[in-house]
Amino acid sequence: MLESYLPLALAIGAGMAVALGMLGVTVGLNRWLGPRRPSPTKMAPFDCGSNPIGTPRVRLSVKFYEVAILFLVFDIEAAFLYPWAVVGRERGWFGAGAAAVFVGTLVVALVYVWSQGTLDWGPESER
Repeated sequence: MLESYLPLALAIGAGMAVALGMLGVTVGLNRWLGPRRPSPTKMAPFDCGSNPIGTPRVRLSVKFYEVAILFLVFDIEAAFLYPWAVVGRERGWFGAGAAAVFVGTLVVALVYVWSQGTLDWGPESER
């Protein structure tokens, strides 16, 4: 009975060995190639050629997160249309009807979100 789990155990073991090997190589290269004499200039964060100003812990508006989540939802739902486009002729009218219901649901959701003012962006759109 346990011999059926042997391939699974070998795959998990091989995956862990590869992950630990990569971690070991990364740590070893970091110690070998990393900075040996840290200074405040070397340890300062540097991003895109500009010096950081202020704290990185800035509070963002809830609107930012609403728009980000809506973008992800509509983007992922739009990705579901690609399989229908690939097999559209094979599925016939039933596939076209299912796609129409799906797109109709997306349009209704978009109209609702738009009517609620969630997509309005800027200081004049604060609720």
